[in-house]
Amino acid sequence: MKWAFDVYHSSVTFTIRHMMSKVRGQMKIKEGWIEVDNDNLSTAKVGVVLDAASIDTGVEMRDNHLRSADGHFDVANYPTITFTSTRIEGKDPANFKVIGDVTIHGITKEVVLDASFNGEGKDPWGNRRVSFDAQTKLNRKDYDLTWNQALEAGAFILGDEVKLEMGVEAVPAPTPAEAEKEIEAEVALESR
Repeated sequence: MKWAFDVYHSSVTFTIRHMMSKVRGQMKIKEGWIEVDNDNLSTAKVGVVLDAASIDTGVEMRDNHLRSADGHFDVANYPTITFTSTRIEGKDPANFKVIGDVTIHGITKEVVLDASFNGEGKDPWGNRRVSFDAQTKLNRKDYDLTWNQALEAGAFILGDEVKLEMGVEAVPAPTPAEAEKEIEAEVALESR
């Protein structure tokens, strides 16, 4: 069964050291999916696409700098950040690993997400939903995100380690026929 991320109820947040403190931010999920064959977790596949230009730390000037090509995300040339799973390890839904490839700034590296399944239920309208959490740590320099500035005594403004956390709520993905019907309805609305 294929599940589509509900991008309005899913999030990706990050934390990085800034001098003696931490900066927190988020990016919007453009799309994401989970595919599970017969509810067998070990064969599941996961894909996520983030909108790099949506980076938001709460400070517009800093966010614009992070979007720039000045040792940062260069969103004009690399508008998305992607994750594609390659395998799942562990059978305990409360604690398993999702191994896959993260592509940031045109560079792809393998990462391990520590993940957990939070459960399945129905929303107030009777629609099925599932929920997962995942987290990992990345070294920003592995992705050529190298901007930094030296401080006194050899320290730097930014840390290299970035902690990522993802909270996902997903709904059953539409079948190809349902998806085509949705597109036709959108086109009809736009042509009015």
